[in-house]
Amino acid sequence: MYPGESVTFSCMVTESSGWEYEFYHRSTKIDPTSKSLERKVDVTNENSGEHQCLARRGQLKTEKSDPVSLHVSEIPVPVLKRKTQWWDVFPSERAELGCEMEGSSEWIFTWFKNGENVAGNSVTISEDGSILTITKASGSHHGNYSCSGELKDRTVRSIRSSEATLHVYDSKPTVTLLQNPDDKLLHTGDAISFTCHVNVSSGWKYSWYKDNNIISPTRITHNISSASTSETGSYECQVGRGEETPLFYSEKSRAVQLTVAERPKASIVLLTTWSEVFSTDSLKLQCEVVGSQDNWNYTWFKESEQLNQASLSTHSVTPSNDPDQSEYICQGIRTKRPLYSQRSDSYKTKNLLLKRRVLLSISGCIFFGIIAVFIGCIVMRVLRKPADADDKQDEANLFLTMAQLKDRNDAPCPLVEYITDADVNPPAKEGEENATSCTETTPLPITSPEEQAVTANGKETTENGTAMVSFLQ
Repeated sequence: MYPGESVTFSCMVTESSGWEYEFYHRSTKIDPTSKSLERKVDVTNENSGEHQCLARRGQLKTEKSDPVSLHVSEIPVPVLKRKTQWWDVFPSERAELGCEMEGSSEWIFTWFKNGENVAGNSVTISEDGSILTITKASGSHHGNYSCSGELKDRTVRSIRSSEATLHVYDSKPTVTLLQNPDDKLLHTGDAISFTCHVNVSSGWKYSWYKDNNIISPTRITHNISSASTSETGSYECQVGRGEETPLFYSEKSRAVQLTVAERPKASIVLLTTWSEVFSTDSLKLQCEVVGSQDNWNYTWFKESEQLNQASLSTHSVTPSNDPDQSEYICQGIRTKRPLYSQRSDSYKTKNLLLKRRVLLSISGCIFFGIIAVFIGCIVMRVLRKPADADDKQDEANLFLTMAQLKDRNDAPCPLVEYITDADVNPPAKEGEENATSCTETTPLPITSPEEQAVTANGKETTENGTAMVSFLQ
């Protein structure tokens, strides 16, 4: 029972009648003997404890009844709790408050905001009033909430709970995406970390996007341990919270553009030239970053172990510092991005000097052999004895004069195969039939020295019997 209530005790004897009754509280008689079998008591803390009664008729009295215990408790104070995880909400976000009473479930609750009864269609209250739900929060829901309880079918009403403030923001939270390191251009192998920062409240779940496609991480950070060129893209993040669907989501953060380029690679070049092979016992190696115009320092590795030397671009290999002639690798380093280059391919110096000397010796032998053969040919040409005139064989004279041709019986006539019987015995021409000869044609007068020379040659031809004249004089 709670203070303020009333309770009635009844004392009855099942046999006979005419009884008078006495009531006892904690073995102490309360009232004088009364014929009334009921006693009404206003509940106070002093009335708690065992209550008994007995019946009396004349000198006869009964034994005391079995005790009835009355427990008197202070009316509990309801406790206002949040069912959702936060007391600050954003526009359109869901909020849920609960009112509980310890020790009993027979309570019905009433809600208050800023001291007034909560009413309206903007909130939903459960049947027993224990849960108040705001489906979509707005500025009108901002305020101090409290609740009180009342026992079902009894007149017991509690005092109000302590107030709790529900804060409703004017707008959705601001989400900021941070990149570390914040360079716009990074290179393969770099470690990159993105952090999604929310300026207010808590209880957030995180969503990550790359080129508007959602990616797997759900934590506050998205880490890339070793970047590749495929990591290039536009990154965004978004936050949401809530246990029920639909969840509340913020707007997406500002996009961060990430560009991942291929890390430049170092290369080892041999500076020792062919001409220096016989004059030195060392090899001079140079490290350079291919396709880069930046200033680099260099780290050298021998058999995968770093060499303790100055960060120079060149390294000398001598029999004293490397008798086994090992494999060498170099790498470029600098204070700006890219901070380092890819390591070069391994460069083997084993027996390189010996091989180059052998090859150069063979090449020298071949070169000097060719020179010797060439000089020998020149000497033989100069020193060769010329042949005597008597030892010379007569060479056939391919061009004979007409006189020589007449003296030889075996000389063929050059025109035989072209002269036919028709050419030897030509038919009579029309001029002959008319007894007119072509030789009777009147010659033209000769006016120039050239024409006179031609005429003289013609006469000589006629005197020689119109035979062909050899060009060999």
